[in-house]
Amino acid sequence: MPAPATSLDTLWFTRCPVPTATGIAADRGWLAAEFAADGLVVRSLQDAGGDVPRERHFTHALTGLFREGGNVPALWARAAGERTRLIGLTWIEERQAILIRAADRGRVAEPADLAGLRIAIPRRDIAIDFWRAMALAGFHGALAAAGLGLPDVVPVEVVAAPSAGQWIAELEALRDGRVDAVYVKGALAVEAAAAHGAVIGIDLDTFDDPTVRINNGTPRPVTVHQDLLDRHPDLVVRFLRVLVEAADWAGSHPDDLARILAAETGAGPAGVAGAYRGAGSSDLHLDLSDHRLELLARQEGFLRGQGFLAGPVDVAAWAAPEPLAAARSLAVAR
Repeated sequence: MPAPATSLDTLWFTRCPVPTATGIAADRGWLAAEFAADGLVVRSLQDAGGDVPRERHFTHALTGLFREGGNVPALWARAAGERTRLIGLTWIEERQAILIRAADRGRVAEPADLAGLRIAIPRRDIAIDFWRAMALAGFHGALAAAGLGLPDVVPVEVVAAPSAGQWIAELEALRDGRVDAVYVKGALAVEAAAAHGAVIGIDLDTFDDPTVRINNGTPRPVTVHQDLLDRHPDLVVRFLRVLVEAADWAGSHPDDLARILAAETGAGPAGVAGAYRGAGSSDLHLDLSDHRLELLARQEGFLRGQGFLAGPVDVAAWAAPEPLAAARSLAVAR
């Protein structure tokens, strides 16, 4: 039986600067409209100012918070003991690639060509270094496609300030000849690569096997605090229903979607077009299928093996499929 409902005046949401159903719903004003009649204020953690510490985007130490973002912080928070539940997963192809210097074009074209090369592994002094985790997972996936592993390359630590721009420290190391290859993903990476004269050596999007692209955003979880799910299960279902409807809407409004993605990612039209060629309705839909849960479980095992998690996370037990199933039955086309 769910716990009895208690007073609640604010629902919080947070999302990473990537394509999310949450970002679309927020842009369209649908989240605020959904809960207005209940007297609930819906606020973005990104717009909270000093009201709520921004670090809670990573720790999820806020019981009224919905989070749609990278799986590295989500798994890290769960492993550290935060009582969150997994209520959805998306899989969005977002231009994952291994970049090289233009002078090395042709010499690094297949995963096997990475053997013996110096690869950039960033380090940021932050609570959970998801940048480092992304680089390790990106190279792990690429190398695995050739039957190789991280011991077959030479990791080079690249120190970046916590507030450093995306991929800038790594791309500067590539430009300066300190490393031979850099893993990148997303819209800003497309723009940063062009600015630093880097080119794609290995396009991970071209591989049929999706396990090559398992990383921080693939699959990308939606999580909620157990306390909110226990005390206000109806609110969780309604929030998810809005996200389901937002994903439906995205599939038939490509121009509006491109505008929203530019605003969410901070990238220009070229970056968005280059990174999110497939960010349509099917990609933004939430799913808790066995297949997606297995992909996330692979990521959990990799992160734990690399020392990012304080303990194991049973992904199947973490998942709470009932709210999403209920949300789908309530959803209507917008």
